[in-house]
Amino acid sequence: MASTVQCSIVSAEEEIFSGAVEMVVASGTIGELGIMPGHTPLLSGVKPGPVRLILEGGEEEVFFASGGYIEVQPNHITILADTALRAADIDEAAAAQAQQEAEQQLSDVQAEIDFARVNADIAEQAAMLRTLRKHRELTGN
Repeated sequence: MASTVQCSIVSAEEEIFSGAVEMVVASGTIGELGIMPGHTPLLSGVKPGPVRLILEGGEEEVFFASGGYIEVQPNHITILADTALRAADIDEAAAAQAQQEAEQQLSDVQAEIDFARVNADIAEQAAMLRTLRKHRELTGN
């Protein structure tokens, strides 16, 4: 069995990552996924949050995916997301501010708001902050 598999993380705008990995860890709609070379083909939704890649040699990289899909084929893993970012590129202050603003909108009973959209915004910002914390755990920053 091969010790690595090709992996791509693609957002609506661009390819964020392409390379050989030993393992991909993500939260799928069917549960937590740990995918290694030789994994059975799979198609699943991806929940907003961190996607960990264990690169060839054991180094880890963390990315944020806003949701989307993961496709596992014998020689390739593809993550397709509306938004995908390297964890190191997340602006913590902006994500925390956006989360607070969305929570404020939700608590303002006078405002006419789209509750589903606001709840989705809150969940996405919380997932970004979780991704940043996971990145910091791995890098010690």
